[in-house]
Amino acid sequence: MTQYSADRLIQIAIALSAEKNISLLLDRILTEAMDMTGCDAGTVYIREEDHLSFGVMITRSKGVHRIRQEGETLLPPVPLSRTHVCACAALERKLINIEDVYQDSDYNFAGTRRYDEMNGYRTQSMLVAPMEDDQGQCIGVVQLINALDGEGRTIPFSPETESVILALGSLAAVSLNNTLLQRAVTDLLHSFVTTMVDAIDARSPYNANHTRSMVRYAERFVDWLSTHDGGWRISEEEKDPFLMSVWLHDVGKLVVPLEIMDKPTRLGALEGQVKNRIQIAQLMEKLRALEHPEQAEEAEKKQQTLNEASAVLWKINTASYLPDDMLAQLKDMEALTCLSADGLEIPLLQPEEMEALCVRKGTLTAGERREMERHVVHTKHLLDHMKFSGIYQPVPDWAAAHHELLNGTGYPCHLKSEQLPREVRLLTILDIYDALTAEDRPYKPPMPPEKAFSVLENMRDNGQLDGDILALFKESGAWKKTV
Repeated sequence: MTQYSADRLIQIAIALSAEKNISLLLDRILTEAMDMTGCDAGTVYIREEDHLSFGVMITRSKGVHRIRQEGETLLPPVPLSRTHVCACAALERKLINIEDVYQDSDYNFAGTRRYDEMNGYRTQSMLVAPMEDDQGQCIGVVQLINALDGEGRTIPFSPETESVILALGSLAAVSLNNTLLQRAVTDLLHSFVTTMVDAIDARSPYNANHTRSMVRYAERFVDWLSTHDGGWRISEEEKDPFLMSVWLHDVGKLVVPLEIMDKPTRLGALEGQVKNRIQIAQLMEKLRALEHPEQAEEAEKKQQTLNEASAVLWKINTASYLPDDMLAQLKDMEALTCLSADGLEIPLLQPEEMEALCVRKGTLTAGERREMERHVVHTKHLLDHMKFSGIYQPVPDWAAAHHELLNGTGYPCHLKSEQLPREVRLLTILDIYDALTAEDRPYKPPMPPEKAFSVLENMRDNGQLDGDILALFKESGAWKKTV
């Protein structure tokens, strides 16, 4: 190998190690191999189980440059049979140099001949090299076609180029392996994330669509930003960590008790005991009227009072918001008593039941709300144990800060604007918008988009949300439902 070739290989190795897109990496490998050997055409194959899959193909004299995109099948796979030259190079991990494939009887070139007939081409010389990594595993093949002399005539591949192409193949294999390994790790991370979200969804049917809706909004918005001159772009490298933080922002809800997560009414699990107490009290009044006829009228009035109280209680229990008059009605019941099964006079409502029913908005008491709000603390704790690194390092902090507000009134850490990056500001807006418009919340009807944006804009005016990001999100239309 010449000093020039060694220097060139060092430069190529640096370039290959920097390329993270597999399609572009394969294209770079083939282009460099063709330039180094001065040939007209070439193909790179990737080894997959029992076959070789097409990755990239170039024929310069025909203006052909085809790169397989994910999910595409541009050429039939080559079975790992020693009758196929590229498969043999992969199986035996050896370089094969053929002067004229039409004169060769060792390998099956029927496919090559058909391709030539269809495209008016003449495949002649061929150099096939395995891409062998540092573990001795062949992960693909570089197939070069028709070396050319200075006059553009087809000649055999020079033996001097063989060692250079083998070296290039090894460099390519290591880079490709690293990229594939990185993709496998990323895919594993994505799989874990969706599994966690599925677990949250399985626990609580009332919140099942929240995270996926937010991810849809986020993906559409990021894509819109890439085509809009709004002063903010999220690059492809930055996109995945941000979406990861959206996927994981509610993972802490795995730790929140279900009776809080799924509390559809103010009383929640206390409903049964209140119903039983009222039913027993009504039965006791009927018995009192039978056993003491002189008290029948009083017992009847008491039953009527219990019926009226029950109607008000169940209305309050399911109301999305309690106005002052309903709260006043509830306070009037605080002094009501009823008979227990053993004939004792007891309060109609216990203190914890009264506390639950007095919740002005929503269904959670102050204590339950504090427990619910701790889901962001649990999110941070769980994600910190996952050891995110590199471009994913901010994910735990972003995910756990989605309830923080710019003026420091959010939770759990009361962070302020200078401590909240744009990713968190956007995540907060997405979270609030979906919470307002969600159709699967048992304690409130969904808001129409225009009303939801009115709420968000009020929060902006109060210094809680980023007005610039909110305006971009509204303009983007990323929040619109698709059929």
